[in-house]
This record gives sequence, structure tokens and C-alpha cells, in this order.
Amino acid sequence: MSIQKKEDILDAIRQTAKENSGKPLGVAKFEKETGINPYDWGKYWARFGDAQKEAGFVPNQLQGAHAEDFLIEKIIGLVRGLGKFPTYREIAVEKNNDTSMPSNTVFQRLGTKAELATKVIKYCKAKGNYDDVIQLCQAVFANSNVDVKFDNSSVGQTIGEVYIFKSGRYYKIGKTSDPVRRGKELRIQLPDKMDLIHSIKTDDPSGVEAYWHKRFEAKRKQGEWFDLDTADVKAFKRWIRIV
Repeated sequence: MSIQKKEDILDAIRQTAKENSGKPLGVAKFEKETGINPYDWGKYWARFGDAQKEAGFVPNQLQGAHAEDFLIEKIIGLVRGLGKFPTYREIAVEKNNDTSMPSNTVFQRLGTKAELATKVIKYCKAKGNYDDVIQLCQAVFANSNVDVKFDNSSVGQTIGEVYIFKSGRYYKIGKTSDPVRRGKELRIQLPDKMDLIHSIKTDDPSGVEAYWHKRFEAKRKQGEWFDLDTADVKAFKRWIRIV
């Protein structure tokens, strides 16, 4: 059952804490025990810890992170279901199908669409086994000239680059640790002039390369060669750095 009133939520926090030896429950367990989800308490508090504090408890310092993790997991499920990063309208539609799905306003507290996608990517990189979600989230940045930086030094991956070269009328999209050296190698192999159009610095060259190959699959000529138009190249050049 969903409880909407602020005082009802505070009473539920106090009651469940009493039944838990005086310790307030975490976000996930609180929802499981009471049916009160982040959409309900998010109308009154930005963080669950703030609700706990108002209820008379010293908030668990991890509760805010747990609440954000809950929201990010919801987005991840929707990303996989849609096969793309959702719009706020699509989140609203999902809310009609899934009562545990928080509202748009709850997600908007995490920032803009690009900022939300950044949080999801950081979360996925930390957790691992989310390559499909990362690839779909990265598409958000293809429509804006953004220098996307994800600080995840603990992963310890070497920075590489995904490049786009032009030879004649066709474009080659590939990955390398040194696009200049790769360009020289290609120029030796090919009779036509090779021009480096753009390269994207990234700690996930395989994933970024796979994204562009899939995006331009209908225009693939052979291997890594594509018959692209000006709009395609412009979209590629909007990506600068994904680390």
C-alpha cells in the first residue's frame, strides 16, 4: 500500500525502527516492509536520510547512496527494456506500468538527462557486467558537444581512441592506442589519400567502437568501412572524451 501523507511516512519510519531494535531500516527494506517507495517519500525529502532525521533518528550515512542506487537500478531496467536511454515521458509511461517506479520529479533531482546518464555509467563501471547499458547511455552524448569524463581510476584501464578516417568517399571507424601511427599504417596499405577526421579518447575503445559500428550498420560497406553522410560524421565528432 502506498502512503502519501508526510506524517504517515514518519510514523512508518519510527514503527519499523522500533521493530528493528531501534535502528531505522534502509531504503530497500523500508519499501519492502511498508510499501512506501522513493516516489512517496521523495515528495517531502531529497534524501531518505533527511526523512530519518526528521523522524528522530541519526541517519545512516549510506542511505542517500542507497536511494540513488535504487533510482539508477530502475533506470538500468528501463534502458534494457527500451534498448535506449529513456526520455522523461517514457519514465512516466513506465510509472503507469510499474508502481514502484519513481516519478519524473524524483529522477530530475539527479540532474539533467546527461548528468543522469553520467551517474548511470559511473554506477555500471563500478559494478561491472553492464557493458550493454553503458553503450546505450553513451548515445545520450552523441547529440551534444560534451567532453564526457568519468573518473574511474580504480578500473586501471589504458586510455585508447576510437577514430574515423576518410579515404575517397568512404570512412573507416576503428580503435587504436595511437591514431597517428594507425593512420600511417593505413596510408601504406591503401592507394588513396587517408585523412584523420576525428578521434574519441576513451578507456573503453571496444565498447565505443561497437556502438558506432552498430549505429551505422545499415551504411557498412565492408569490415570497418562505411558510406557516411555529413550528418553522420558530425554526430561522431560531437563525442570528444569518454573516460
